[in-house]
Amino acid sequence: MDFNLSEDDLELKEMARDFANKRLYPHAEKFDEEESTPAELLREIGELGYLGFTAPEEYGGMDLSTTTFAGVLEEICAASAGFGIILSVHNSLCCEIIKLYGSEDTRKKYLPVMVTGEKIGAYCLTEPNAGTDIASLSTTAIDQGDHYLVNGTKTFVTNGGLAGVLVVFAKTDPEAGRKGISCLLIDNKIDGVTIGKPEKKCGMKASDTREINFTDVKVPKENLLGDLGEGFKMALTILNSGRIGVSFQAIGIAQAALNEAIKYSKERQQFGRPICNFQAIQFKLAEMATRIDAGRLLGYRAAQLKDAGKPCQREASMSKLFCSQMANYVVNEAVQIHGGYGYMKEYAVERYFRDARVTEIYEGSSEAQRMVIARELLRD
Repeated sequence: MDFNLSEDDLELKEMARDFANKRLYPHAEKFDEEESTPAELLREIGELGYLGFTAPEEYGGMDLSTTTFAGVLEEICAASAGFGIILSVHNSLCCEIIKLYGSEDTRKKYLPVMVTGEKIGAYCLTEPNAGTDIASLSTTAIDQGDHYLVNGTKTFVTNGGLAGVLVVFAKTDPEAGRKGISCLLIDNKIDGVTIGKPEKKCGMKASDTREINFTDVKVPKENLLGDLGEGFKMALTILNSGRIGVSFQAIGIAQAALNEAIKYSKERQQFGRPICNFQAIQFKLAEMATRIDAGRLLGYRAAQLKDAGKPCQREASMSKLFCSQMANYVVNEAVQIHGGYGYMKEYAVERYFRDARVTEIYEGSSEAQRMVIARELLRD
């Protein structure tokens, strides 16, 4: 199904699928075992333009729509979800926030080196004691005249060890609650920035995740994104893009798991015939495919609303909620269809099973999505 994608969208989706099948899928298990992604792959995908997918052309980007990027992201994540989240965070969170809220000088300074992959972006919002409750973050950025002095700790930072540009949310007015939060760009090489060790995760092992500490980090005033005290609103706005990205990451994982389940069910023989001939297996496959298509419809609706410049907070949350739960359902069924083999690392569905779990947690938990949806419904 093309879901109203243009011919150009479909061509780019097909190119991404070709790249993913040739360069990612054959090595995805190795990336998972080694808990890293080769730097040459990031350079290669930067040359293809995928690190500046939605960035404006004047800064070297492709200036393509969220809808187009969503289709590409699905294909990448179907091959390696850990690699896909690198692209999602870099594009939909980091490049996007600079495009929307950066000054002209800031865009000229950062976007050209980000779209080539010279500098990867990391989004530093979550803290050890501040997850869903963004207003409770404790990182501070105190005005020192010609610079801000930043102190604090960010945790679960995707791309933490790869990043050259850190998008950091901190309190410029600690007494003002959510109205005192601002957003700064920080170079990872600046004095006082300490990158922690890679986190040992259940899944998404190809993705680099770390803690980052800031100790008396001097950040120039011109590195402020948006207006002072507008960080909370900016974070919520940008998270819509991130949630659409995670939706298509989940769709990619689910589609890959379904493909593996169909293939295995045709090959596996029990009671003298392939197990795909049994109604119990057929019903599982039918339910899996139906939920995946439903997720795509929700995802593309949110993406196309965003591209049209229309409010999409409720739709992005609905998409993220449904797609993440759908992916976990589908991969669970794929493992079940594989039986004991599905529990073995020899089969890709074992990795999909682990990778899918976090889609219900990051970019806002399923519980947080329900809060957003309910609030929007009651407001309407």
